[in-house]
Amino acid sequence: MLPEFYWLTLTLLFTCLMWVPYIVQYLGEEGVKNALSSGEGTKTPDKPWAARLKRAHANAVENMVIFAPLVVIAVMTQTNSQLTAIAAMVYFIARIAHAVIYTLGIPLARGLSFATGLACQLIFAFSILGWI
Repeated sequence: MLPEFYWLTLTLLFTCLMWVPYIVQYLGEEGVKNALSSGEGTKTPDKPWAARLKRAHANAVENMVIFAPLVVIAVMTQTNSQLTAIAAMVYFIARIAHAVIYTLGIPLARGLSFATGLACQLIFAFSILGWI
């Protein structure tokens, strides 16, 4: 498997599982019966950490819409390289860091982890465009 696809798959898996802690918190707040019967699904968790993790998850999903196609385009156009392989790995690490830091409520570090992920996306875009 190409390293870009490996790291993309891990990033997708991580994003897929990010909702588990805040849903468990929601179930604890509302009780299983109320949580499953309310049909709301959009209620913000009462615990600040859970609300922040929910926002971090939404941010991860929003950025996956950019990152995943860039990885696929780079591989399909054979513009992937050692640099894009490293960028994919760093993106994965940055997204984990962003989720943890966001959940803990550390603003400056959250911005830095987000910027790191953005830089990785730009590496892919610039590689596809032949600018690097």
